[in-house]
Order: sequence, then C-alpha cells, then structure tokens
Amino acid sequence: MKKVLFVASECVPFIKTGGLADVVGSLPKYINKEEFDVRVMMPKYVSIPDKYKNQMQYKNHFYMDLAWRRQYVGILELVLDGVTFYFIDNEYYFNGDKPYGAIHEDIEKFAFFCKASLSALPVIDFRPDIIHCHDWQTGLIPVFLHDKFQQGEFYRGIKSIMTIHNLKFQGIYDKKTIKDVTALPDYYFTPDKLEAYGDANYLKGGIVYADYVTTVSDTYAQEIKMPFYGESLDGLMRARSNSLEGIVNGIDYNEYNPETDPFIIQHYNAKNFRKEKTKNKTALQQELGMEVNEKKFMIGVVSRLTDQKGLDLVDCVIEDICAPDTQLVVLGTGEAKYENLFRHYEWKYKDRVSANIYYNNERSHRIYASCDAFLMPSLFEPCGLSQLMSLRYGTVPIVRETGGLKDTVEPYNEYESTGTGFSFKNYNAHEMLATIRYAKSIYYDRRREWNKIIDRAMARDYSWNTSAKRYENLYYRL
Repeated sequence: MKKVLFVASECVPFIKTGGLADVVGSLPKYINKEEFDVRVMMPKYVSIPDKYKNQMQYKNHFYMDLAWRRQYVGILELVLDGVTFYFIDNEYYFNGDKPYGAIHEDIEKFAFFCKASLSALPVIDFRPDIIHCHDWQTGLIPVFLHDKFQQGEFYRGIKSIMTIHNLKFQGIYDKKTIKDVTALPDYYFTPDKLEAYGDANYLKGGIVYADYVTTVSDTYAQEIKMPFYGESLDGLMRARSNSLEGIVNGIDYNEYNPETDPFIIQHYNAKNFRKEKTKNKTALQQELGMEVNEKKFMIGVVSRLTDQKGLDLVDCVIEDICAPDTQLVVLGTGEAKYENLFRHYEWKYKDRVSANIYYNNERSHRIYASCDAFLMPSLFEPCGLSQLMSLRYGTVPIVRETGGLKDTVEPYNEYESTGTGFSFKNYNAHEMLATIRYAKSIYYDRRREWNKIIDRAMARDYSWNTSAKRYENLYYRL
C-alpha cells in the first residue's frame, strides 16, 4: 500500500477561492483505495464553516521553532467521503475571513504551514512515500525535506511532487525576510535555488527541489517553457522539462450532472436534451427578468472578472456581442472596470444582458444548464474547469486555444462533422467575435449540426477517473 499526502492551502468543501480547492477536494476520492492510502493536510482556517469544525477530532499538539519564534501547532482530523483530512491549527496565522491576505503575512504564514505539516507527520504516525504539494503556498516543503528534515531517519527517502495550478502566483518576497522566516542557510539563496531576480521565491524552491513537477494540462506544460507564459521562470521550466508533465484536471461528475443536479429546474441527459434543456433556459430568463424566448441564442460567462480571463476582448466588442438576437448572462466578481462594464450593459439592454456581480454556486449550475454557448476567451488558462462543466451540460464552449482550453475543447469542423465546441487562436477581439458569430450561424441555420456538437460534447469523459489513473502511474514511477 503506497501512502500519499496531499498538502494544500485550500480544499473543497472546507474553503475555496479557485480551482485548486476543487482539485484537492476531488482527486483523492478517485485514486484507487486498494493500492493507495491518500490523505490531505491543510490549514485550519477560522473561516471554515462550523458544520465541519464541529466534526473535527483533536489529535495532538506540539510547539515548533520557526526561526526565532516558537509556535503552537495543533493537529485535528476529520474523515469525509472516505478520505482522512488533517488540519494544522494556529489561530495567530489562520484567523481572518479569507485564506490569503497581504503577501508579507502570507510569506510567514505558509512558511509556518510547510514546516508544521512536515513536523506533524511523526506525531500522527503517518509516513507518506510521496508528498504531493500544490502551488506556491507549499513550495517550501521540498526545500525543507532536502534540508533540516534530512537528518531525521523518519523523513529519509520521502519523495515530493510539485503541482503548478497557476504559475502567475509564486510567493515572492525579499530575501532577507524569507531567510529570517525560514531559517534556511545562505546556501539556498542563489540563482539556481530560491533566489530569483534579487528576491526569494517559494514556488521556485519547490520546482527546483521536488522530485517531479506537474501542471494541470499538457498544453500549459509546454506553454510555460516560453517567456510569454513562463512568468520569468521559463528557463527553469525548460531545465526541468524531463521531469515535467501536464495532467488535465477533471470535475466531479456526481456534483455536475444534468440528470440529478438539485439546482436546475429540468433534468435532462444526452438522449433527451433536445426537448428538455430549453426548459432550463426559459426558467432562467424568467428568473433574471430577461425576454423569455427559448429560441434566442444565450451565451453564459461564469468567471473571475479579470484580465487573465480575456474580458478586455469582450470589452472591445461587447456592443456587437449583445446583438438583438443574442442574450448574455454573466456571473462573477473581480476588477471594478469589468463589474461596471457588465452592469452598464444590463442597464442598457435589460431584456438581453444579465449581470450577476457576486458568486453563487446554485446560479452557476443554472447557467451551465441553461445557456446555448459558454464563452471563455482567456489570455492564459492552466486548465480551466468551466469549459469541462459546460461540456458536461451540453452547453457549447467558445474558447481561445490556450492551456487546458486547447486540450479539452475540440474545434468544430463543418466538413468532417467533428468537434465539441468553437475556438479561436489569436488573442484578438475581432477573431473572437467572428467565432461567436460563426457559432451563432450554426445554431440558427444548421440546428441539426448544432445538436450533434452537443451529442459529442456530452459523450466526452472529463471525470476524475482518467486523470486519477495518470496520477497513480506517476506515483508508481516515483
């Protein structure tokens, strides 16, 4: 029985700010329990809902040195859906209403979390064969494993994997502070290790010292070796390319299932969507106060409203997107300029634009089930989960060919009658607009072809099963 420990800063259903939490919450459930003992370790944030905090069992506690500070480390345990979760408790670091705050606080907080996670292992009597680290918040674990913890018999031979969910976030701060917080010797602060352009970088340390590096799609694994996507670490990614692999994320097919989804008005499946799916659309139009018309082409956007998501392209041609024969439904929060852009267009075209500037899980499910098309024109997208959800619900994705979007959406080919969505290559607003118009022409003028796209989309399997097998193979290789 191989033992694997996931260490991450967030995890569904306890706390979530992005796709990282979905992966850490879902993947362990799908890994073969007969061959792997997979457990998860994360911080015990004060903001975790009480219904989970009340189920946690106190395991043990100890005091740990973090450079010159002496800190309390509590360990709590909770078993959920057959997976054991450990929570590292320290109210000084993990209070507040959200998991991340100012970077200078986070730098110390996650140095504490990395060291505490390793120090807790003998206390809970769990010695993993592999520690699977996620994103920069856990980047110090491979470094510490290589350094202080090598002296302990218990830790010798533990392997580490570093998974990059988004290379944009790296945990960078000045060298002096990071030396002070981590108490690592000067040896580690050179350009081939933690030092990067005069500062120190947690994620870089993790990439340098991990036994293997993965990212969340094949295309993104290739892209980050190039300067445009590499966020100043492209040279390091090229250097590590022989132990770098992209494994596309999955989604939880029980939670996102149009046949059983509790949040949608009308259940449907791949056989009966032609009759049943539009009932969700008219219900949503009613709910949002838009013109109720099942024939209108409806585009959905569920996203953080930021530049990364390609919304400057939308901004450029929004007047053309919101044509009289189209409806646009947006859900999400982010930069004020985009929040206000969509609010303004809802005010201007009340019957065809709906701006929902907040996040609501129930409404997101309804948008996936109701819309005809789903727009994701990202500048870069390590994996992306929304396009997988829209494929699952038979809502045709319109995406830019980058990262996971390129790997998971096959562009429609009218000559061969293949493809599961529509895509455009260049980061260009008019190319995006042309693709939307092309999709719309298929929807209005060649409805049978449109329905066949949906047939193929709903037949694709992007559940966790496939990805879990690839992770299992990787664990065996290590």
